[in-house]
Amino acid sequence: MSNEPVSIPLELIEALRHAQDVVVSTGAGISAESGIPTYRDAQTGIWAKYDFQELATPQAFKRNPKLVWEWYTWRRKLVSEAEPNAGHLALVEMEQKLPKFTLITQNVDGLHKRAGSKNVIELHGNIMRTKRFDDGVIVESWPETDEVPPRCPQTGSLLRPDVVWFHENLSEEVLAKAREATKTCDLFFTIGTSGLVQPAASLPMLIKATAKLVVINPDVTPHFSEKSYFLQGPAGKILPELVKATWPYAKKD
Repeated sequence: MSNEPVSIPLELIEALRHAQDVVVSTGAGISAESGIPTYRDAQTGIWAKYDFQELATPQAFKRNPKLVWEWYTWRRKLVSEAEPNAGHLALVEMEQKLPKFTLITQNVDGLHKRAGSKNVIELHGNIMRTKRFDDGVIVESWPETDEVPPRCPQTGSLLRPDVVWFHENLSEEVLAKAREATKTCDLFFTIGTSGLVQPAASLPMLIKATAKLVVINPDVTPHFSEKSYFLQGPAGKILPELVKATWPYAKKD
């Protein structure tokens, strides 16, 4: 990571300092900085021969539930070994400074909550939670068994991770919360995302005319325009510098 300071527009610093309502939308990029591979990254080890789209669909689970469960067991291990990075921690600090703050994430790793973010909307679920395949009800615990995947002790349904797979719809309730938060914000940040995955990619289109859009990403995304601020680089570098520039005299606990 470069040690060169990030050029942050003074107008953005002032806008953030005086904002009453900020929404942040994060994608796989911020998790990749913690060492969590995205679905589209090359699989490693025994999983190298599989296409992620063969493993992250309801159809794949019906075909071979054991294979899919074991793949997610591997991914859970990666997630459990990862730690929130400086970008996650800067968003926690930002939330503490602002009257209203909503964090919308496409990531399923739970790192934002582990970092300390409070008001988090998980669009695609959480890999560390488990639910019934038949009806989506969350299951907290089940008896140890040799069967893979295990079954719900109440209904006998096979268990699966509580994530949104390809060819599945997002929760209407969760999506509605994200859209409502977006419509009222003063500043909307899109961080570490390609801007291509729907419906998250359409959220910036919902911001009101007076709201400002901020894009933080190593590469230009479809959301970038002359009306938005584009800070090029990794979240783990840019977000701490933005927070420090905005609240330079903040007391540390």
